[in-house]
Amino acid sequence: MTALRFDDLRQHTDVLRARNGDVITVRFVEPKDADALQNYFRGMTASSRYNRFMGAMSQLPPSLLERFIHVGEADQFSVVATMLIDGFETIVGEARYAYNFETSTFEFGLSIDDRWQGHGIGRAILKNLECRAAAFGAESIFGDTLRSNDSMIALARKSGYVFGNSPGDWKAVRFCKQITVAPQDIPCASWKLAAASRVSSPAAIAG
Repeated sequence: MTALRFDDLRQHTDVLRARNGDVITVRFVEPKDADALQNYFRGMTASSRYNRFMGAMSQLPPSLLERFIHVGEADQFSVVATMLIDGFETIVGEARYAYNFETSTFEFGLSIDDRWQGHGIGRAILKNLECRAAAFGAESIFGDTLRSNDSMIALARKSGYVFGNSPGDWKAVRFCKQITVAPQDIPCASWKLAAASRVSSPAAIAG
């Protein structure tokens, strides 16, 4: 179990930029986000939800929603990407990831609101996830997606991921990338700090 205090989680809010320069805030999900997160998934097209969860789903089942909003449990974390739209914080993307200490691997899945695809948000989130992977000390980062998910496959390919079969699922493909950045060279400031803490005190990230 990775035990992180919520005060710690809030320190790791990152400000990214869309392709046109719009500000994107990536932060950990909080319990108060439950309704907004559920509405985000309900607002996705059926095909986008199918791609995200690799199966038919109209919304997050209560048990899965609970896992999304309680970050750090079972070494799994959820983040939302938000933008200020008409004066309101609006979720435009999300990601969920897990770090495996035994294999030093970092697994993730992500989605972008259909209305905001093509604005460079997915690429910005993916780069941010790579920072998080490096901060954990991961040797590689990977994800699985359906072979029909052209947008995710294109994003991974443009970002330098190598493709292979997804174990146990012929309908899916796995994309993987080695993490070679040194802790002091992590380009995301908050995660560079987290990596420095991990190096000086391994318990800093592990709780």
